[in-house]
Amino acid sequence: MDVPVPPAPSRSFSAHSQSFRHAPISRHAWPVVTLAALALAVVSALTGCGPSAPGPGGMGQMPAPQVGVVTVKPVGVTLSTELPGRLEAVRTAQVRARVTGVVVKRLFTEGSLVKQGQSLFEIDAAPYRAALDSAQASQAKAEAGLAQAQATLERNRPLAEARAISQQEWVATQSAQKQAAADLASAKAAVTQARLNVDYAAVRAPISGRIGRALVTEGALVSQGEATLLATIQQVDTLYVNITQPAADALRLKRAVQDGRLQAPASTQAHLVLDDGTDYAQPAKLLFSDLTVDATTGQVTLRAEVPNSRGDLLPGLYVKVRIDQARSEGAILLPQQAVTRGAGGDTVLVVGADKQVGPRTVQLGGARGNEWVVLGGLKAGDQVVVDGFQKIRPQSPVNPVPWSPLGPASGAASAPAPALAASR
Repeated sequence: MDVPVPPAPSRSFSAHSQSFRHAPISRHAWPVVTLAALALAVVSALTGCGPSAPGPGGMGQMPAPQVGVVTVKPVGVTLSTELPGRLEAVRTAQVRARVTGVVVKRLFTEGSLVKQGQSLFEIDAAPYRAALDSAQASQAKAEAGLAQAQATLERNRPLAEARAISQQEWVATQSAQKQAAADLASAKAAVTQARLNVDYAAVRAPISGRIGRALVTEGALVSQGEATLLATIQQVDTLYVNITQPAADALRLKRAVQDGRLQAPASTQAHLVLDDGTDYAQPAKLLFSDLTVDATTGQVTLRAEVPNSRGDLLPGLYVKVRIDQARSEGAILLPQQAVTRGAGGDTVLVVGADKQVGPRTVQLGGARGNEWVVLGGLKAGDQVVVDGFQKIRPQSPVNPVPWSPLGPASGAASAPAPALAASR
């Protein structure tokens, strides 16, 4: 099969060419010609040799891709950190049985506020009242015995002085009087104990606060030997917040303050962040830091006090606590999407003087909102890439444009920094 070849641009043709041009072309040859032309066009497009390829003079060269950057500017920043914490009642009292008996009545409403000394449970006190009556009778008997011994002593005193009675009888009279006095003291103690048992049968609130659910019902047998727990009272108008922080972080901040790289915070306040991400209205006050480090977790405990006048917070609730731990006058704020965090350290991409992008290691001092606080690794005037990571190519220049949180200046969706950091 003869395949036609396009004529050369020259105006003179040989006789062979003329005959070849006017040779008949089979209808089956056109698909081959079309496929060959299509393949040539595709190769030209891939290799950049088509009409859009740059000419010898560099005309038509592709422009450098735009990336959104922020220009580093040191500012004064308060270094805050969010730590986990757990709420705890300021005072907690366990209401327990102090005598053995059957619960006759519950005298409070579960979940209500009770006052110190208020009756909560009533235990059957009949046996203890009977014991009190018996003790009081024994006391009366002891009082009578003491009166008789005292009268005998007074009667024998002048006889002993006149030596009308023997010395042995006088000593026995004195001993009888002292024994009668001791019997009376013992009887009085028994009366006091019996009266206490009667009082303990009426279980009272040891502190003021909010009482929980009753752990026993009427008819239950409680015992002082087992110290049966009846209910729990907690004071929740003010709560403690027990906060845990890695000891290494606390030591690092302390050394930075001592070295002068950071300043101590102006206040000792902390702010609670609830589960829904909202801040609790009233600030907490830091009280102290524990003196020891937990050997199992390597963490140190801090305690704060937070008002709870409306009862919005409950003991045992886990919260996040935002604490101002130091202040830096030369810190740098960067959007979090500009920082790549990894096991080898934290890095950012910086546009150099040659418009090429390179990684740089930075030291973070915590987060503030959706920004990282950078304490080291950057200097004023550095241009840090925030947007357009997917456009960056190795050893290729870029066109940095200012980035805005309302919308990337480069006009492209942001790509995560780790994808580029992993390629270096």
